[in-house]
Amino acid sequence: MNSDPTPATDSPFRSERSARDQAPQFVLPLVVRIEKSAPPARTDALETAARAVLVILSDERSAGEGEWAQAMRDWQDARIRKVVRRARGAEWRRAEGLPGITVTGKSAEVRVFPPVPLDGWPKELAKLQVSGTDLDDPEPPVAADPAAPVLWLNPELDMSAGKAMAQTGHAAQLAWWELSDEERAAWRDAGFPLAVRSAAPGRWRELTGGGLPVVRDAGFTEIAPGSCTVVADHPALR
Repeated sequence: MNSDPTPATDSPFRSERSARDQAPQFVLPLVVRIEKSAPPARTDALETAARAVLVILSDERSAGEGEWAQAMRDWQDARIRKVVRRARGAEWRRAEGLPGITVTGKSAEVRVFPPVPLDGWPKELAKLQVSGTDLDDPEPPVAADPAAPVLWLNPELDMSAGKAMAQTGHAAQLAWWELSDEERAAWRDAGFPLAVRSAAPGRWRELTGGGLPVVRDAGFTEIAPGSCTVVADHPALR
């Protein structure tokens, strides 16, 4: 377990160039299962993606001399890129055959894989589409439990589901870095409970100015560099 959180001044999600840009660049692949007949609910997909990031961060294979540890270190030394692709049917079955972890929500399935070089995706994943991850919530999500971690989305940004899944994964990772080992263990042992919700417009400024971890996107896709996308509101960080 990496117990050294990245300082805010060296955030891998900021748009400003830093030493991280000089390091070899890696990406954490996430694949969401989207079957035509039964697509997942949008909020559940976002929550499941965030948990998937936490699951691989806390996995024993990602620590010490584990089989994924070097790839995880290389990835975290550079920009923390995450790319979400979609799969169904045979595509999903091929993705399941690669080393990784599948995390299941109420309606969503997301498989997370150890980081790969930016231009070195396995062919089974390189063929998958990034676009087409627009999802809907059949019913409005219920109010989040104030005692549980909440990843608050910027209400002023319009992001595709795939982009939002990557951003909530970033927020979960920032929260993870800032927790103590004991707080991390408690969250892991509880199964990484969390909620993803859009912040009320009037509360967004309060959230971004309250000292909680904030994702400021580097602007590679969809939104302007430096945009604040998600605030990680973990009870231990309030």
